Amino acid sequence: MVEHARREAPNECVGVLGTRDGEPVLLVEAENARRSPLAYEIAPQELLRVHDRLDEDDLEVGAIYHSHTRTEPVPSQTDINLAFYPDALYIIVGLAGDAPDVRAFRIVDGEVTQAEFEVAA
Repeated sequence: MVEHARREAPNECVGVLGTRDGEPVLLVEAENARRSPLAYEIAPQELLRVHDRLDEDDLEVGAIYHSHTRTEPVPSQTDINLAFYPDALYIIVGLAGDAPDVRAFRIVDGEVTQAEFEVAA
């Protein structure tokens, strides 16, 4: 995720983590249709491609990630409005500081709570 975020900077990146039994199995990078440093959007055909890729391996949308290249990695109001997967974790990769800052959140019905997650090397 961090590598993807760095490659797309100064624009935001976006992607999905496919999970099986709650464990991350596959990272699927998606194209940011907005190509913007301030927002991301997955076009309908790109979203279909991502879901088809997950379906190939019988995976679920476990997390949706994107980057914030200029601000702290906390959900903006736009991020909250785009949170259509209540069971998914929302991960934001912050690139504004000296080192990447990766944080995770649950967003359900507009309510945001920070979530714990562990990154395995």
